[in-house]
Amino acid sequence: MIAACADASRTPEPGRDARGASGAVTADHPLAAEAGLAVLRRGGNAMDAAITMAGVLAVARPHMNGVGGDMFLLYYDAKTGTVHGLNASGPAGSRASIARVRAQGPTRTEMPGTGPMSVSVPGAVRGWAEALRRFGTISWQEALQPAVELARQGLPVSERLAADVAEEAEKLAGDSVAARIYLPDGQPPAAGDTLRQEELAATLARIQQNGPDEAYAGETGRSTVSYVQALGGFLEQRDLANYRPEWVEPISAEYRGLTVLAMPPNTQGVTLLEALSLLQGFDLARLGHNSAAYLHTLAEAIRIAVEDRDTSVAAPRSMRVTVAQLLDTARLARLARTIDPGGSAPPASATDRADQPNTVYIIAVDAQGNVVSMIQSLFASFGSGLVVSGTGVVLHNRGSLFSLDPGHPNALAPGKRPYHTLCPAMVLDGKKPWLALGTPGGDGQTHTLVQVLHNIALFGMTPQDAIDAPRMRRLESGTLAIEDRMPAPGIPALEQRGYRVSVRTGLTATFGGAQAILIDPETGEKRAGADRRREAFALAY
Repeated sequence: MIAACADASRTPEPGRDARGASGAVTADHPLAAEAGLAVLRRGGNAMDAAITMAGVLAVARPHMNGVGGDMFLLYYDAKTGTVHGLNASGPAGSRASIARVRAQGPTRTEMPGTGPMSVSVPGAVRGWAEALRRFGTISWQEALQPAVELARQGLPVSERLAADVAEEAEKLAGDSVAARIYLPDGQPPAAGDTLRQEELAATLARIQQNGPDEAYAGETGRSTVSYVQALGGFLEQRDLANYRPEWVEPISAEYRGLTVLAMPPNTQGVTLLEALSLLQGFDLARLGHNSAAYLHTLAEAIRIAVEDRDTSVAAPRSMRVTVAQLLDTARLARLARTIDPGGSAPPASATDRADQPNTVYIIAVDAQGNVVSMIQSLFASFGSGLVVSGTGVVLHNRGSLFSLDPGHPNALAPGKRPYHTLCPAMVLDGKKPWLALGTPGGDGQTHTLVQVLHNIALFGMTPQDAIDAPRMRRLESGTLAIEDRMPAPGIPALEQRGYRVSVRTGLTATFGGAQAILIDPETGEKRAGADRRREAFALAY
């Protein structure tokens, strides 16, 4: 059973969630959420709504996801009572090699963060098509129509988008195509402007008309390969033409009477499950929500799980340990005994890496009980910094996550998927979905998910209140980034424990952009929440 803070039915008190008896959606932009809800209202199912929202987000959040990015999803099929995972991440190109990267500079120890060598095969479009083929009910053309229409009419620029583009102006200026689209007249668009993406509109229309193969073997795919090759990248035409997404078995862990589901490697889903498993034996509710003892205990579980991730998680065939070994209960019990809720900050010497919170998240729940938990991304803002000439396609930089250490499981190799930070999640109560949740936020995704899940399941908050609550993020250096809305006694108490605390003001993407939909197990009512730290939006009917 969950702690006494939540009632026996695991139903939070009424709050400010979007609530509906029939269906609910969340997405990282209001226009995407509106498009998804419209699909449900017309009789489409959760997968139809999710793929429609994914297409709209490719236009509405062009610096974070799209045709040139990757995608993962979890799908609960109400007819069979089973959960399926779809891995739509692409591998490194056939020309990829550590030697080729190091030839760019003999002292290079890390993959390029931008540019052609950071580009792996984009998996999102074939992922959309495969998910719709297997579980959708509407046509490919119908699913992409809202995205095509939005791209043709132009995107209203919000304050958030204007700030995001301005922040990347230097990166965009380094690519003539990107600069022409996103820095018109040499300046980023202002809030209230209309962003014109004519080439992307034409590309989406070709993909809509010709099918997903257009992005891989058609004009769009050929243009992508030619562009990347001309700049010295690793892609060949056969890499795109032969790419297929993969249906996989989700991984799971039992946690306080619930079953938490995540994607297997090459994602950090196992890291989420490991952190939760490490926390299994602690009376977190007694420690108190966001107390110093509570935050320290979470930070230690996250630290241990991330250390395992960074040494072990990669494409499955390259891993030296299995998911079962990482989640072995006896092993985790031994590690959990090293965590002292009253203890001090551990020594830390690592430096903080660049933050990559540039991802979008989607949930859809329909009246039949089908549930989609879906995430897609370019990784860095505007990904590789390359926009394919004539297509408007921003190429991701997921290849930058490969290691140049030939002995590391995540070492760069042709045809190999890189490690991914993306981590969609779903929680079952018994055999039925109780909660779908996820977040953008790069390395911090698991940190956010642990806290939001506890806020709902341990502390009885509604999804929206759980998302709005102040959060902590453990940085690579061991510093705790903490929102300034955290209760005041906690911060000096953490500093007394030896932590370096970085207090962050306002609602920033450092702490992700969580979304969640809770399904009441008794009434079936859907309660949806979305994060004000981004442009996320929740709707229900």
